[in-house]
Amino acid sequence: MTTRGLTMSLLLPAPLGLMACDDGDGGSEADRLGVGAACVEDADCVEEGQSCLLEFKGGYCGVADCQGDVDCPAGSLCVVHDTGANYCFLTCGSKPECNTHRGPDDEANCSGSAVFLEDNDGSKACIPPSSGS
Repeated sequence: MTTRGLTMSLLLPAPLGLMACDDGDGGSEADRLGVGAACVEDADCVEEGQSCLLEFKGGYCGVADCQGDVDCPAGSLCVVHDTGANYCFLTCGSKPECNTHRGPDDEANCSGSAVFLEDNDGSKACIPPSSGS
């Protein structure tokens, strides 16, 4: 590229798709839908199919009784909780990803020991504290 061509390319605006950036509300579909958010009642969970799961400390907006990953929004997977129930929990790489919509007193942990309903080798899930914790 010539010097003139380089200068011109720096002056021309980038295509709109390349300029788009995360507005702070990004993340996975599950995160945008509020999966894992703290709640007090079902009305706090505005996405259809979610309810406020009060068996978790601080509540947990989510889908209970999933029968497979297909029942969960992208960015979450069906986990068999130690209560014996299945829930769609956020997937994660680190703990901060689990607590975008949770306060410090009710933080979820990013756990590699979660038991997934389907084979999800290497995946980790955001496990909220039980309400008795």
